[in-house]
Amino acid sequence: HGDTATVAVGLGTFGSRSAAVGGTAVHLAAGDVSEKARRLAAHLLEAAPADIVVSDGQWQVRGVPGRGVTFADIAGTAYGSARPKDIEAGLESTRFFQPPGMVFPFGAHLAVVEVDRETGSVTLRRYVSVDDCGRVINPLLVEGQVHGGLAQGIAQALYEEVAYDGDGSLLSGNLTTYMIPTAPDLPSFILDRTITPSPVNPLGVKGVGESATIGSTPAVVNAVVDALSPLGVTEIDPPCSPEKVWRAIERARGHRSG
Repeated sequence: HGDTATVAVGLGTFGSRSAAVGGTAVHLAAGDVSEKARRLAAHLLEAAPADIVVSDGQWQVRGVPGRGVTFADIAGTAYGSARPKDIEAGLESTRFFQPPGMVFPFGAHLAVVEVDRETGSVTLRRYVSVDDCGRVINPLLVEGQVHGGLAQGIAQALYEEVAYDGDGSLLSGNLTTYMIPTAPDLPSFILDRTITPSPVNPLGVKGVGESATIGSTPAVVNAVVDALSPLGVTEIDPPCSPEKVWRAIERARGHRSG
């Protein structure tokens, strides 16, 4: 647990910078190692570094596919006595990256809900998410991030609530009373993306961690309010639980009849 006596202000994890900042540092370090491997391959193949290409898991001389060395050959040379004197031993690099500016992903979310006016129950029928997280390194991981973020954001919109009684006792302290959606509660998500590379890192990537979470909560809440707008409902504080929605409907009906 956090202790405000030690850390007065919490700034968050900044987890979405992992690819943009940490990934770029890895990219730069890997480039150093790759360039060093190229120089060692050139030494072993008696060729110029500019003529070395990587193909089929080997470093080869351009235009001479029969001549090549493996990574094991290069690693052995990097740590052995046959290494050229002007090349430092080992195949390693340490790089730091401080971005010159922030990266900002963006997107658009669409939620379709059905509201039972008699019970206040809300059913999410369809969800479309279109996001832009720059250049995509691993599409499957990006989709997983979006799926998880959507589930989390939808949970905030419809289920999750920290509730207390009049004495300040917590009423939702376990998963019996603190509701979260499970797979049957969610529709199959429709995902798409646009790709706008970030200009502030060489990979062109942006974080995707918060994208779905930030977009899904207001999308679902707004869809619920829109569904009830013919009754005069203009606002519902999330989560849109059946009780809250039912009370909003009854208040709107009372105002109309009054």
